[in-house]
Amino acid sequence: MPELTYREALNQAIDEEMARDDRVFLIGEEVALYNGAYKVSRGLYDKYGEKRVIDTPITEGGFTGIGIGAAMAGLRPIVEWMTFNFSIQALDQVINNAAKMRYMSGGQFKLPIVFRGPNGPAEYLASQHSQALAAFYAHTPGLLVIAPATPYDAKGLLKSAIRNDNPVIMMEAELLYNTKGDVPKEEYLVPIGKADIKRSGTDVTLITFGKVLHLATDAAEQLQTEGISAEVLDLRSLRPLDEEAIIASVAKTGRCVVIDESCPVASVGSYVAWLVSNKCFDILDAQVELVASIDVPMPYNHRLELAVQPSAEKIITAVKKVLYIN
Repeated sequence: MPELTYREALNQAIDEEMARDDRVFLIGEEVALYNGAYKVSRGLYDKYGEKRVIDTPITEGGFTGIGIGAAMAGLRPIVEWMTFNFSIQALDQVINNAAKMRYMSGGQFKLPIVFRGPNGPAEYLASQHSQALAAFYAHTPGLLVIAPATPYDAKGLLKSAIRNDNPVIMMEAELLYNTKGDVPKEEYLVPIGKADIKRSGTDVTLITFGKVLHLATDAAEQLQTEGISAEVLDLRSLRPLDEEAIIASVAKTGRCVVIDESCPVASVGSYVAWLVSNKCFDILDAQVELVASIDVPMPYNHRLELAVQPSAEKIITAVKKVLYIN
């Protein structure tokens, strides 16, 4: 099986879907001549031309609105935001138009559009460019929200998103683009709304999504050396959530730690922690713990930046707390 980087997997997904369906097009800042800010669209402009790979001005509200209008007219746009921090400029378009139009039109309009780009902190980007905004979008009815952590899931979920008739928010991460993983040559899709057990375990369930999946996996490997078996559940889809998979995993282990790189207040992680506490109350052997970023604007200083965010060490501490290990 070929090994691809996360960005190569995304590129393959877009390329395959553009070849399969001539209604699919890509629009965003520097996606054409520059091959994308993170080189996800490398080669697509040369292959498909300026009518299907479209560079835009630095106007997120404008080109997001163009994409929404194109979707209403029957095309299948992929809107690339250079970063989700810039998507804040387009919140009105996404929340009041994309998310609502199918419902408010009584089904007369479909909204087959994908909004994608890197979400969350990377390195040395300071407060305005390090925001984890999953909760903004997962809060909104009418949107589907996905956050793949591996090249395999990135390709399969993006293809599913492009084919979906509803608006899909796809949250990537700058620090994932160079990560590698196995990606099949043959056609495949990853269904939206299905979580995945990335590591099986019996003592505690670690629930997470996106970039911090890799921290959870690292923590699970370290815990294994101490005789603690941690199951790692990758949500992959934030809206809809795979509640059955969450409940089944916690029912097996009896303990749960949720990890989310967002601030803790009103986050996806805090909702999942509530969900587990509510649905699994009678089968839990300990309180649910949430490992999140500290509730402050992201510092620029790298040591402080790392101190604010979740880490394998913080996850291990939370696991030992729910296992009552001093």
